[in-house]
Amino acid sequence: MSTVTATDVEATVTEALESFGADADQITRDATLESLDIDSLDLAELSQIAEEKYGVALKGSDAERLKTVGNCIDLIVERAG
Repeated sequence: MSTVTATDVEATVTEALESFGADADQITRDATLESLDIDSLDLAELSQIAEEKYGVALKGSDAERLKTVGNCIDLIVERAG
C-alpha cells in the first residue's frame, strides 16, 4: 500500500464533507464539524469512507477528538501510517 499523505486525506475528507452538504468555501483544517453542520451520521459515513480508502477504522469513542476538519485528517493519517 502506498504512503498515505495528509494532502490525499485532506482531499478525501473535503470531498466527503462537501457531499454531506458542507459549503466548500468554509471547509478548512480549522473549521469545526459543528460549524459545517456535520452530525454523527455524517461522521459514521466519513468513517466508512476512511475504512474503505485507507483501511482506517474511526470508532464512536473517537468522536470526542474529532472537533475540527484537521482533527479528522490527522487521525486518519496517524492510523494509516
